[in-house]
Amino acid sequence: MARDGDQRALATLSDPRWAAVVARNPAADGTFVYSVATTRVYCRPGCSSRRPKPENVAFHATPVDAERAGFRPCKRCRPDQCSPGARHTESIAALCRFIETAEQVPTLGELAARAGFSAYHLHRLFKAVTGLTPKAYASTQRAARIRRELLQSATVTEAIYGAGYNSSSRFYEQSDQLLGMTPSEYRGGGANQAIRFAVGECWLGSILVAQSRRGVCAILIGDYPDALVQELQDRFPAAELIGGDAEFERLVASVVGLVETPRLGLDLPLDVRGTAFQQRVWQALGTIPAGATVSYAELAERIGAPASARAVAGACAANILAVAIPCHRVVRSDGSLSGYRWGIERKRALLEREATS
Repeated sequence: MARDGDQRALATLSDPRWAAVVARNPAADGTFVYSVATTRVYCRPGCSSRRPKPENVAFHATPVDAERAGFRPCKRCRPDQCSPGARHTESIAALCRFIETAEQVPTLGELAARAGFSAYHLHRLFKAVTGLTPKAYASTQRAARIRRELLQSATVTEAIYGAGYNSSSRFYEQSDQLLGMTPSEYRGGGANQAIRFAVGECWLGSILVAQSRRGVCAILIGDYPDALVQELQDRFPAAELIGGDAEFERLVASVVGLVETPRLGLDLPLDVRGTAFQQRVWQALGTIPAGATVSYAELAERIGAPASARAVAGACAANILAVAIPCHRVVRSDGSLSGYRWGIERKRALLEREATS
């Protein structure tokens, strides 16, 4: 019998799920449950009950499987019910929907009362789930609303108040950072906005560099120059696109130099346009040194949003400043390469070049 117990203990200790039980890792809740032969009870990995002996433990994919094996749910962690983390996520999701449809930006106190949490706890929980504070999330949603309103409303003023701003002056203070252009220009699809661009060649293929009055607004890489120009036109349908002159060609050469030798960096102003969350991700990407990689989960941890790995991946995919914002340095948790806006082979080539340069 002792030998059988040793074998069962060895099987448990060699199972990667045991580490989650030992650590009482709440992130593993919902992925499996474990049962204890001596108590006939099954628990979540994150249960705070006394750690069982490994020879008494068995793992089950679902609570149903554990109950079919003759075990009953733990009264402390209640593994047969929705986990606290899931309930919190549902509560935050409901608050997000409320923020998105509210006429005015709700205060933290109003949100806390609605969810039944203290303001302090809600602030921490909201950021953990979404990666943003409630205020930042509301700002992001209002930014999306003002973009919609500008395209639908009869006047800029009507759009401003329709998006929930209390005064036009408050909006105009933020409009340049928010839109990257004046409200009238945005209504016209970038009309009256001049964007200079040029297409060159680098070791990754064709490269298009575009610059607005605020800085470099696009670095696109592809196989065909015409396709890159079309993508630029699609992004700025009514802007005045101006072919680069000799001075602009020097800027393109600087960008090509960055692609050739990423460790040198790019000492040029960037016109970065995105949501508050995307900009946080892009800023964090800039701190990853050439030759290094991080996973989407690690990057989510760095920005204080450990539950937002998928949103981080979405922000990487939305980046249109190739290499300058080095989204190619983000990989899957197992180190394998995932999708890249400009092709996974280019991503592999960039990482190999950085590792050897």
